[in-house]
Amino acid sequence: MESRTDEKPPKPYAVISPTRNDPLLHTLSESIGGPLGDHAAPGLVKSGFWTPERVLIVLTTAAAIVGVVIKGYCRVNGWNTPTHFYATCYSDLPTLFKERGLAEGVLPFFTQDALFEYPVIMGLIAGATALLVPGSGVSDARATTYFDINAALITVMWLVAVIATARSNRRRPWDAAMLAIAPGAILSGFINWDMWAVALLALGLLAFARDRPVWAGVFIGLGTATKLYPIVVLGAILVLAVRTGKYRPLLLTVAGTAGAWTAVNLPIFLMNPRGWAYFLEFTRERPAGFSSIYFAWNLIAERLHWIMLDAPGINAMVTVSLVLLCAVIAVIALHAPRRPRLAQLAFLVVAAFILTNKVYSPQFVVWLIPLLALARPRWRDFLIWMAVEAVHWAAVWMYLGQWTSGGPPQNNIDSPYYVGAILAHMGALVYLCVKVVMDIYNPAGDPIRRSRQDDPQGGAFDGAPDVVTLDSLRSWWEQRRKPRPVSEKAPGDVPSAHGGRG
Repeated sequence: MESRTDEKPPKPYAVISPTRNDPLLHTLSESIGGPLGDHAAPGLVKSGFWTPERVLIVLTTAAAIVGVVIKGYCRVNGWNTPTHFYATCYSDLPTLFKERGLAEGVLPFFTQDALFEYPVIMGLIAGATALLVPGSGVSDARATTYFDINAALITVMWLVAVIATARSNRRRPWDAAMLAIAPGAILSGFINWDMWAVALLALGLLAFARDRPVWAGVFIGLGTATKLYPIVVLGAILVLAVRTGKYRPLLLTVAGTAGAWTAVNLPIFLMNPRGWAYFLEFTRERPAGFSSIYFAWNLIAERLHWIMLDAPGINAMVTVSLVLLCAVIAVIALHAPRRPRLAQLAFLVVAAFILTNKVYSPQFVVWLIPLLALARPRWRDFLIWMAVEAVHWAAVWMYLGQWTSGGPPQNNIDSPYYVGAILAHMGALVYLCVKVVMDIYNPAGDPIRRSRQDDPQGGAFDGAPDVVTLDSLRSWWEQRRKPRPVSEKAPGDVPSAHGGRG
């Protein structure tokens, strides 16, 4: 077969240098020689072996090692209450291994009488990795091996998420360094299996950016079958479809999501309907979870003898508040003078989901880090947020040590300090949301659009003109309300000689 000589190679693209684009990194770079020169052209000139992706892989691997080292006390002395709280090495992984029958061979959803409070894929991961642990019975040594196996797989998912985030914007791969070395991921990435869902959503956003909406939906559906939150990103795609009038990407993404989620969940539902439904029942019936605004209220109410919130009341508040926040985000998306970017809206809807949720576990921070790297890659705000989350992370363990066993008084904090940490980490997230909204209304302050890009993750929405906005809807409504001019009177409108209608 003859090769075609008329095909042109893909045009090289310039990579945005962080030291040029970010004010904080620009200032910090002065100590190591200053920002990249004006005549340098990263991306246009080959960088040799150390490409951005390879550097990101090294950074992520180093960060993961630090995250495992932080768990060192528990790996040596066992995962036991309350010492794993005071040593700040707690993880759900060995705890669930010992307490949910995984150590005795229970396989969630396949073992009929065993109930597991997580979605299907997470339950399958938990059970399958337990089968890889040598030996039998419940012991600290086996629990540590279980943690190590899952930590290795979580590290792989962390790498997948970082590379997918880097490739979601070809001109700004270095923004993924936020996820690669994020203190929040180092401290909380190995608490649970959340990084699996983070990686799947990152792959979904990458597929959407490459204009492959069906695959985007498949990854979002798999992410939703792992952890519920990826499903809310469909709301961001919906409002962009309305604003641009491009509904095909939305429909294909929804179809891919529904197909992937059904393919995973339907067999489990048919095989073990009670086990499948337990996640929904557990979510509905559980009380306010740690670090949520509802838990903070109940701590204050208990201390001051106010009315405390029960599960049904919290469920109603969660539903109403989430719907209201999503409506506000939709109004912002349709009212802004320029169409928002998909990453900006995705960050806002996931943040709304977290802020209104009845649980706000420390590991939820990893949901937002890659979205922030795409929505607002500003290192100053990012590091401030990470510092607040680190304070909250430490406060959680000190409070849980006291809550579970009383513990040594010198290692405990009283509930008002814990409430303060809760309000601080929620306030920091609200601050980031305000910053993202400000960028939406002032694109000149948006780091992405300052680099002359429209919507790198937008796929078919990238560069699309507006079709529906609040202004256009207002004009259409006002036009309909205007009385139509009467060119001639209808015969029925002519008065008769008797003063009535003829």
